[in-house]
Amino acid sequence: MTLTNVPKGHVATIVTHLEMLEEPILAETESSLSMIYWPNPDVDQYLALFRKVGEPWLWISRLLMNRNELEAILRQPTTEISLIRKGEHIVGFAELDFRETGQCEIAFFGLVPDMNGKGHGDWMMSQVLKKAWRDGIDRVWLHTCTQDSPRALPFYQRTGFRIFGQEIGTMEDPRLAGLFPETAGPHVPLLS
Repeated sequence: MTLTNVPKGHVATIVTHLEMLEEPILAETESSLSMIYWPNPDVDQYLALFRKVGEPWLWISRLLMNRNELEAILRQPTTEISLIRKGEHIVGFAELDFRETGQCEIAFFGLVPDMNGKGHGDWMMSQVLKKAWRDGIDRVWLHTCTQDSPRALPFYQRTGFRIFGQEIGTMEDPRLAGLFPETAGPHVPLLS
């Protein structure tokens, strides 16, 4: 085994890429949640929800992105965002990316922290897969990492995704950069 030091102020992560090459037979699941399409989201509202869902997992990609670049992605007809609601409250979102012909990437999939671990994921994934698998799609894929919930990888595998690759990387710790409080991502060591 080759070990590499993680520089102070950085975090290490293993990214796992997963795919589904045929449409699954989805069991009907029920939930108190609902999913609605979110056309042309306001960038600030999108980032607030992204932060609310992603802070425990140190999601930073969209927080680091140039505002105009993010707005362009959100306005693309190949980007589809759905809100997850519990009554009138927004409790999560899913973002599908259809830029690659014949493919759908589940770019983001998550619920706010107090909704996690309550069995809503099966329903949510079922709804997302119904949207992803449409005419002309022969591959649905996503990625997760060791900064995500420890339940994420087994969940994706249980729902029918298969691993097709892994990568190892480091990044500047977003907590030390001021993007999140130091209490975010308590499962990820803080090397200050």
